[in-house]
Amino acid sequence: MLGYDFGPGHPMAPSRLHLTMSLVRSLGLLDAPGVELVDPDPASDSELELVHDERYVAAVRSASEKGTTDPLRGLGTEDDPVFPGMHDAAARIFHGSYAAAGAVWAGEVEHAVNIAGGMHHARRDAASGFCIYNDAAAAVRRLLDDGATRVAYVDVDAHHGDGVESVFWNDPRVLTVSVHQSGHSLFPGTGFPTDTGGPRAEGSAVNVALPRHTDGAGFLRAFDAVVPAALRAFAPEAIVSQHGCDSHAQDPLTDLHVGVDAQRIAVERVHALAHELSEGRWVALGGGGYAVIDVVPRAWANVVAEVVHRPLDPDTPLPAAWRREVAEGAGEDPPRRMGDHPVTFRPWSQGYDPADDLDRSVLATRREVFPLLGLDPYLD
Repeated sequence: MLGYDFGPGHPMAPSRLHLTMSLVRSLGLLDAPGVELVDPDPASDSELELVHDERYVAAVRSASEKGTTDPLRGLGTEDDPVFPGMHDAAARIFHGSYAAAGAVWAGEVEHAVNIAGGMHHARRDAASGFCIYNDAAAAVRRLLDDGATRVAYVDVDAHHGDGVESVFWNDPRVLTVSVHQSGHSLFPGTGFPTDTGGPRAEGSAVNVALPRHTDGAGFLRAFDAVVPAALRAFAPEAIVSQHGCDSHAQDPLTDLHVGVDAQRIAVERVHALAHELSEGRWVALGGGGYAVIDVVPRAWANVVAEVVHRPLDPDTPLPAAWRREVAEGAGEDPPRRMGDHPVTFRPWSQGYDPADDLDRSVLATRREVFPLLGLDPYLD
């Protein structure tokens, strides 16, 4: 997985995965009963072509093997520079999520997680936003191909989950829900409340566009106001979730102020919804996150902890060995505990404030999509 490396200075640093898994091991999360660590092979071309155009896959291979750039397909851009071994690294991430979904649907495991995954911007025929192959779409596709008739995709990355939404835009079997910073102020410039799905799948896309500087309380209020009701109305047989942690105030690429504690609560809520609605069938993925030391390892260790049913208290001290590793390797003083900003929020059921930018954004989403799901935007 660490072979997915765009080079020095690129925000998508493989060290974020290394430090996360080092923390996960130090916390003993892989020692929980029933936990299996899987080393996936790269996906085959036939698997990749379930969500990608064959000409695009060929272009990635050429870029990987010969250094051939193809800016029209997003290869060789500032966001997605080509590098040797790019195809195999991206295809391995893709297959990790694809295989995880298959194992969950087959009942071999209850939950699965791929923190290297969540490449939600990759399109059918182009790379985009640091994403070469769209493993999140692959996980959803695998569930459908294996027999699921309703799959929910929940994305809490600071950036809109545009690639997954576009793949399933006109597929009524898939509900895509994205809670993100508004496209008016952040890449990829999409994901507005009026984007509710294609003509054969109206109500299948749910977009909550958060105002800049939304904090953890506002983020959780928006999540509470939309995600549970939408998923309950849809009644998914499985849930795939993307847990990009770039909504944090320390992230260098976004303008949200959502702490690790609020991100952890969102993971808890998705986990609970999987048990409530989908008999526990849940595939969790990583995603964006570029505060490599202070945020990403804690945020994704919390995801792993939820998946293995060993949730961590925010006051859990970070292991001394891990802190030494970070201090010696990065020359920085790492965090001391799992949490950072304790948070409470006012549930949507307690009332709407028309003077509040966040509440207006949330209500815009509810007005657009709730009637298409059979829900009342003012009551449900």
